[in-house]
Amino acid sequence: MSRLRILLLAPFCDPDAVSMPYVAYSHAAVLSKLHDVTLVVGAPVEEKVRRAKGPFRSIEVVRMPLLERIHAWSFRWIFRNNFASQALTAFGYPFSQAFEWRAWRQLRHRIFAGEFDVVLRILPMSAVLPSPFAFFLRKGPIPFVIGPISGGLPFVKGFSQAENQKEWISSMRNLYRYLPLARSTYRHAAAIIAASSQTYAEFAGFRDKLFFIPENGISRSLCSDEPRNPEPGAKFELIFVGGLIPCKGCDLALRAAAPLLGSGLARFTALGDGPERNRLEQLARSLGIEKHVSFCGWVSHEEALRRLRSADVMVFPSVRDFGAGVVFEALATGAVPVVADFGGPGDIVHPEVGYKVPLTNEDDVVAQMETILAELVQNRSLLERLRQQGMSYARERLTWDAKAQDITRVLHWVLRIGPKPDLLPPKILAAGIGSSGQIAASSASSPRVRNYNESRV
Repeated sequence: MSRLRILLLAPFCDPDAVSMPYVAYSHAAVLSKLHDVTLVVGAPVEEKVRRAKGPFRSIEVVRMPLLERIHAWSFRWIFRNNFASQALTAFGYPFSQAFEWRAWRQLRHRIFAGEFDVVLRILPMSAVLPSPFAFFLRKGPIPFVIGPISGGLPFVKGFSQAENQKEWISSMRNLYRYLPLARSTYRHAAAIIAASSQTYAEFAGFRDKLFFIPENGISRSLCSDEPRNPEPGAKFELIFVGGLIPCKGCDLALRAAAPLLGSGLARFTALGDGPERNRLEQLARSLGIEKHVSFCGWVSHEEALRRLRSADVMVFPSVRDFGAGVVFEALATGAVPVVADFGGPGDIVHPEVGYKVPLTNEDDVVAQMETILAELVQNRSLLERLRQQGMSYARERLTWDAKAQDITRVLHWVLRIGPKPDLLPPKILAAGIGSSGQIAASSASSPRVRNYNESRV
């Protein structure tokens, strides 16, 4: 495999953070094991990145003291440290543009001197934030690649969990197409890497240079392969991991688990905290299952992994989730995922490793998950088979190393030193691509989901 010289743009990647900053740093670090990576970051994360001692060829720092202070103050006092805010994404537009303009001025002479083979932008991940680098490199001397990018998940109708999470700015998302450089970014990019089926569908017009690679990854060291032999009569262990906010759907998980919990066959552990906690505790009391439900609040990552390893099933019916990092961790640690067939979880889970339930309406989703949990509690051999297949799947396809290999294949194709990789979304949305470039969602459900739907007709 040819070792490439990559100029990698990741302004706020952070090895000590969570969410996108951590994902981006992990992505950059594993790529640097395969290639000579020059990592371009902002001054606020410089110390953390250097302290992590990743195997980068070099670290270039772009300094914007005044803009950095404005952004830090706004993030803390206006957006309340909420990375998930769509308004924060919109607010970040001028800062991301300023960062890339400064980075270009700082590095353009080295680019034209032939020091790099390709530019790869992995942050920001949002598809609505364009890249000046794509315009600057439209005539060379090296190609520009963007991704994995995500975003664009619609708010599912008929679910209060989605409506309660919707922001005033949500309906304005498509206006990004009229921002300066928005169209030229994707027109001039040599390759576009989408992190979800939804994003892949949005950019179907560029399908000749469009690839699917998930946003998240996991360390190979997390992957387990130990068989689980529960004691006779042991309770069925259910777990939910995530913020207690409306769109994560913890209320749907509690309602689906209520029959098993009420009969004393199972326990339910919720790891995470948020504004919904009081309402969820009240829901558990109203369902008569409060003695079988533990709300643990936020715990350390190590503790969360330990609990996942001892769980039988992770119930995660999130109605709006992009990356689904916790689903990766559940598969790696042996907790069989039961998720909503939407966004990141719907892309990652398939019938040989878990279950995904179509988002029809709240009552139907609860009923389908209830049926699934009832089957698994009675069929421990099926549970163990799914568990083992999930752990194998995580080791083979979901590690950071596997992600780096896929990114490398895309870069080799861009540089014409390798064949075009076949990286389509798992849902095979590409089968719906027509001459118009639009992608239609597949009408075929997974075998497990289809069986449950049929049983309810």
